[in-house]
Amino acid sequence: MRQIKDYLLLYLKGMAMGAADVVPGVSGGTIAFITGIYEELLNSIKSIDKDAIALLLKFDIKSFWSKINGNFLIALFFGIVTSLLSLAKLVAYLLVAYPIQVWSFFFGLIIISAVLVLKQVQQWSMPAVLAGLFGIGIAYFITVASPAETPTDLWFVFITGAIAICAMILPGISGAFILLIMGKYEYIVHALSERNLAVVSVFILGCLTGILSFSRLISYILKHYHNVAVALLAGFMIGSLNKVWPWKEVLTYRTNSKGEQVPALDRSILPDTYMEVSNADPLLIQALVFALIGFMGVFLMERFAAKGKTIKDEA
Repeated sequence: MRQIKDYLLLYLKGMAMGAADVVPGVSGGTIAFITGIYEELLNSIKSIDKDAIALLLKFDIKSFWSKINGNFLIALFFGIVTSLLSLAKLVAYLLVAYPIQVWSFFFGLIIISAVLVLKQVQQWSMPAVLAGLFGIGIAYFITVASPAETPTDLWFVFITGAIAICAMILPGISGAFILLIMGKYEYIVHALSERNLAVVSVFILGCLTGILSFSRLISYILKHYHNVAVALLAGFMIGSLNKVWPWKEVLTYRTNSKGEQVPALDRSILPDTYMEVSNADPLLIQALVFALIGFMGVFLMERFAAKGKTIKDEA
């Protein structure tokens, strides 16, 4: 039975997920995984089925809320929304003002997250190895893909929402970056800021459709093919490291909705190469410090979570 402090912690985890999801390259699913709520999140979303809808139509709100794990979902939801409305601007500012430090922090965070996820593979087999390699390959390909020119028709907005939300719940794959690749990141952000209800409503409908169907698939795979699924998720994380590498060389630019020139396509380079092409200090020491902060933050979080679980089991 969860207490108020537990829901407060869930709220904070939701805020962390929301902050991650607005960064093209970092996944809210990664945050859910390393904070130990990933499987509960999938199962809660999966429980929104025809039986739950039937309870709702009968106005049996108590049974409906209990079935979908409503308290868990609402605490997480409000945390995500709070972050999107507040921390998103701060994260965006920090990425512009202190890009090397911020990306280094994410790099350290994802490295230790991948290590901890790999430890959950109970038995390695050829299918698990292949799944891990496949995850690395897919995630890496996504990080080097260039943004595409795509239609603005509502049917494509629906598809975009369905695909992006699936990426958001996958550790290692950023939903925001998927939107960028599909050429719809600026378009959706602009629609939100302009209160374009038609576009926003269709996008949300696509998100709901995608998450309700995809969560069932991931939950099924985790239950019946645990080692393969975990290896695949770890592969996604490892492959995404290319996107959060702190030192980049911009290859092409694009114009955002504000008429500003922003990077469209870049590539990862070594710190000394970065200094040559940008004539700027690679801040190697600071990068190492922030990577270590991200690394140790997740490591300590996992240790505290494991200790808390041990105490709870012994009680």
